[in-house]
Amino acid sequence: MNLIPQAVRDAFGWALTPIVRLLIRMRVRPNAVSVAGTVVIVGSAAAFALGMIHWGGFLLLVSGLFDMVDGRVAREGGMSTPFGAFFDSTLDRVGESALFTGIGVFFLRGGVEPDRLTLALVACFVALAASLLVSYARARAEGLGFTCRVGIAQRAERVLLLGAPTMIFGAGNRGALLFWIVALFALVTTVTVVQRVAYVARAVGKPAAGHSPRPRDALPGHASALPSRKGH
Repeated sequence: MNLIPQAVRDAFGWALTPIVRLLIRMRVRPNAVSVAGTVVIVGSAAAFALGMIHWGGFLLLVSGLFDMVDGRVAREGGMSTPFGAFFDSTLDRVGESALFTGIGVFFLRGGVEPDRLTLALVACFVALAASLLVSYARARAEGLGFTCRVGIAQRAERVLLLGAPTMIFGAGNRGALLFWIVALFALVTTVTVVQRVAYVARAVGKPAAGHSPRPRDALPGHASALPSRKGH
């Protein structure tokens, strides 16, 4: 189950097709699109930190469009490479780290009531950690040979959950809206991590499927295979 229905995802994909084709005709490299998206989300983080919440939400949504386009440019333009997948995934983690750092700075600068400050920062830490774990869980599962795209809050849902309300309503009265959005974000992202762990546990326990997962690595990290550009 996903918070964004597949029909909505397909409609967005269809709407972005002309942009994808234009970028391919212009020979724009998908890595350049990924870098541009990271610059935009870092700008979103800076806007949040400075208290420009409406702009922060807007730029976050724009960064999501870059995120939807770069993978398609790579695939449809015949430019998919293992390094591209690694580079894109790494930049996504940079963006998420910057985003929650920016929101945390906003809270520290008086963006919330003093009696909520500790809870707000904890919510930021949990949201960031869980967001990174969502992506890691999928990448690690795919490194073991499993497909792991389950969860109620994948990357598109996470961007929409944080970006749309803040773009329209800002931080709310004394930051109350942003506080509760981040708290909800932390909850649904943590649930998604649990869902992915449970999914892989069930997949490993199905010998009838004839699947033989790769042995556990001696050192922590991902397997070398990168089946897709996105690892969310």
